[in-house]
Amino acid sequence: MEALLEAAVRLAAPLLIAALGELVVERAGVVNIGIEGLMLVGAFAAFAGGVAFGSPLVGIAFGLAAATLGAALFAAFAVVRRADQIVVGTAVNLLALGATGLGLRSLFADGVPSAPILGPLSIPGLASLPGIGPVFFEQTGFVYAGLLLAAAVWVFLGRTRPGLRLRAVGELARAADAEGVRVMAVRFGAVLFGGACAGLAGAVLTLAQSNTFTEGMTSGRGFIALAIVIFGRWSPMGVVLAALFFGAANALQFRLQARGVGLPYPLFLMFPYVITLLVLAFSAGRARAPADLGRPYRREGEAMG
Repeated sequence: MEALLEAAVRLAAPLLIAALGELVVERAGVVNIGIEGLMLVGAFAAFAGGVAFGSPLVGIAFGLAAATLGAALFAAFAVVRRADQIVVGTAVNLLALGATGLGLRSLFADGVPSAPILGPLSIPGLASLPGIGPVFFEQTGFVYAGLLLAAAVWVFLGRTRPGLRLRAVGELARAADAEGVRVMAVRFGAVLFGGACAGLAGAVLTLAQSNTFTEGMTSGRGFIALAIVIFGRWSPMGVVLAALFFGAANALQFRLQARGVGLPYPLFLMFPYVITLLVLAFSAGRARAPADLGRPYRREGEAMG
């Protein structure tokens, strides 16, 4: 059981980081389904940077920068130009899939090397605690970063004036604008933050959970992060619990495969996505999304175009 819980927390890390970024984006009233593509871009850039410089920390910086640039592209069309957010997000996903595949073939035509990885960090004293020590205090730095990020997002959204303004933009952008809040700037900044989180989540895949990059290696994790935000009811602590739930589902899948359960391999691959669909069906109508979620904002009297 201890090994299963340890794997659940480890596998939940990229989902948690990506979902926390998307939580901030959606609380500002924007839906970015391009999070899948941004995670993929972050994973590739982190891998390429780590290989080029022999440092996982440099790789993380590359992943953050690349995904943030991708998020800026999304925001330029979806927030500034007010294009349909779903269409723009889909375009980002397709662009990321093609660009990372092309980049992989161009940069590593002679074979894909191994990237440097970040190993587990054992917290002295706490790691030796019976039961919970190895589960929570002998993980990679990405796990600790995800938990710290969750606490920071909770404080930001619930205890700070900028967080209040961001929530106001997501609930009723017109009223926030009337109070002097710069709606476009808040939404643009939220999207950039979400992109950076997606890039960090992608870096987890190539610099912690594996040491390589393969085309499409995010395998729907970005869409699962979207489901986590809904299942977590747009709450930071809810997102943490939902991410741990999905991490446990993934860990259970791998454990069943290792034990040789007599089920076809494709059924194991389907397991996380079936869980996602069931969660979405269960959550539908049970949580209230931000009132202006997905609605482009336009000031009264502003010209169309």
